[in-house]
Amino acid sequence: MGLAGERRVGGELQRLSRSGWRVLHSVPLPRDVDIDHLLIGPGGVFSINTKRHFGKSVWVGDEMAKVGYGPPQPYARKSKAEAARVQAVLERYAGIPVQVQPVIVFVGVTKLTKAATQFTVRVYREREVSALGPLSGVLDADQIEALYAVARHRRAWLSA
Repeated sequence: MGLAGERRVGGELQRLSRSGWRVLHSVPLPRDVDIDHLLIGPGGVFSINTKRHFGKSVWVGDEMAKVGYGPPQPYARKSKAEAARVQAVLERYAGIPVQVQPVIVFVGVTKLTKAATQFTVRVYREREVSALGPLSGVLDADQIEALYAVARHRRAWLSA
């Protein structure tokens, strides 16, 4: 089910390539984990974590998310840690400072509520991810290509 959600979000992200964005899907990290999507473009670098919770309502706070009536999930905290890993790799190999913003995209939810204090992680539904497209002024074309070249190489992620 998670793969189906990642594919839906991946399709939405691919649409941004017409606006100068580069997208990578399923970037492998050590210990059998991966980055669902990495988006690099005029508006910066975004590490995107996809969560599929079909038919559920979701509340997202600074560190945790509540899905339906289930226990708190550390989605926001994990997304921030993932973005920090991406930033370390890109800066190490590209040789330029880069800020990586964490994003969580929820797929199939009936309701998505964000806490008023939640500013450190961008949170979207799958159809809202296109809101990243118009962002600009962070990276120029050369920087985008340099970061994309680093991100495409599997060896760069071996120590992430």
